[in-house]
Amino acid sequence: MAEAFAKMHGSNVEAYSAGSRPSGAVNAKAIASMREIGYDLSMHRSKSLDDIPPGPYDVVVTMGCGDACPWVPANRREDWEIPDPKEMDADDFRKVRFEIGRRVDELLSSR
Repeated sequence: MAEAFAKMHGSNVEAYSAGSRPSGAVNAKAIASMREIGYDLSMHRSKSLDDIPPGPYDVVVTMGCGDACPWVPANRREDWEIPDPKEMDADDFRKVRFEIGRRVDELLSSR
């Protein structure tokens, strides 16, 4: 969702979303949740860190993995303590979606 928000709200932004243990498929709840706000996430795919360019990046954001996150070269690093919404009901999933969108917007405005 963070990659989608960056693409939606950032101009001249190249954003990638990847994980250390991707599931191989974008979560159906994420697709439905983003569809509610007019974004088609079904065209995205679940990616490994090996699937994205090696960097370095201007900013790398991790979400709640702290010291367990693999190192990715970046000028700036942030860890967003955001819970994984995959097992949440739709209302709680929306709250996480909102929080990710808010933080992406905040990050984009700080550039």
